[in-house]
Amino acid sequence: MFKSIHWLTNPFTLMFITIYTGLILGRILKIGTSGTLFSGLGIGWWIVKIAHNMVDTQGPNTSIFESLLKVSVIDKKFFTLFLILFVATIGLLVADNIAVIVKKYGTKFIALGFLIVFIGAGTTYVLTTVIKKINPYEVSGVYTGALTSSPGLAAAIEASREHAKEWAEKYPSLSQQNKKRILNILDPKGTLTPINTSSLSPDQVNAFILDAESKVGIGYAVGYPFGVLMVILAMKLFPKIFRLNLEKEYKEFRKEMDEIKNTIKIKYIEPVRFDTLAFFFTCITGYTLGMIKINLGPLGYFSLGSTGAILVTSTFLGYIGKIGFMTFRMDKKIIGVISEISLTFFLSVVGLRYGFATINSLMGDGIYLCLFSILISLFSMFIGFVVGKYVFKINWIMLSGAICGGMTSTPGLGAAVDTIGSDDPAAGYAATYPFALFGMVLFTIILHKLI
Repeated sequence: MFKSIHWLTNPFTLMFITIYTGLILGRILKIGTSGTLFSGLGIGWWIVKIAHNMVDTQGPNTSIFESLLKVSVIDKKFFTLFLILFVATIGLLVADNIAVIVKKYGTKFIALGFLIVFIGAGTTYVLTTVIKKINPYEVSGVYTGALTSSPGLAAAIEASREHAKEWAEKYPSLSQQNKKRILNILDPKGTLTPINTSSLSPDQVNAFILDAESKVGIGYAVGYPFGVLMVILAMKLFPKIFRLNLEKEYKEFRKEMDEIKNTIKIKYIEPVRFDTLAFFFTCITGYTLGMIKINLGPLGYFSLGSTGAILVTSTFLGYIGKIGFMTFRMDKKIIGVISEISLTFFLSVVGLRYGFATINSLMGDGIYLCLFSILISLFSMFIGFVVGKYVFKINWIMLSGAICGGMTSTPGLGAAVDTIGSDDPAAGYAATYPFALFGMVLFTIILHKLI
């Protein structure tokens, strides 16, 4: 028998409905696949609200809704899968031009990657000094969310854990005001005071540490969707605001690339339609590389993560072109279709997973975190654009991808590709992303020391 409740809460049903309605919205608003993100936010908020009502009232099918809430509507494995597929296709699409891009722009992309995340960290710090009422752990989460960095989130959680542990352990020597802050978190009812609590028990220390970690997660959950939205809007609006002639920019870009190609010998490899074996070899190799962590001493561990590692791997293998019986140069139209489908699913999952937290934040005290995310994202991109365009003289075709790479924003790259009508921005993204990622981890740790 057909059960509507199972159909409604099924992850595939939710994704397909989100994608279908999102693509219609994208056509109406002329924002392409980005419409699936907006649709996902609305549907995600609606389905979670229903789930909370059912669980609170112990209504029928409570266990189904509890399971839905437990995985945040859509299991994170879907999020990771579609992100991996999208990033792998991006690397393969731009691989044959990467040598030209590196020779043309080289250190400019490295500098831009660090600059964008540094501006974001600086903006975050300034905002925390202006508005004191916001929890500093939430703010660090917003920073990683505004720059859509999952590795940055991991670094923020680890840093918050160490910071909270340090504070809890030296509780007896803290000022009365700081003692009250910790006790208010452990006991919002106010029964614990500095007078009746001279030290913290191991359970209280653990509770304080867990609270710090959860606050980082809340900040990230609120900041991430707004970070994605701001990058998408920037890719659509920057050319109009700064009156860029996209046709002229593209012609100049092609001219620059052709001139450099004449000075570089690139081995030509006949592309195949699609090499399934080579494609999944790229995915598994990159995913494995992303699990490797490098010890940076006092800075903790650094990892490219699945996104960064697969991007580097797919770009490298695509540049090599062929290994034995595997060919990594494939028909760009086929790769492009896989890329678009993967991005569409990815954006829908982002919307569904973060819709409730995002919309609720707009209607409550989380409005400050939302504003933080918007300001951090916009100011980082604005400075990145000004420096990239007017100081480094980077063509917008490459700069759009570089800004997305600096923001570590894969959805933003999708918007840049969609706006320009070419996958060329992906090369700028691939060249900037790893350095921005390293900067994110570094500045996240420094932020925790400062705030």
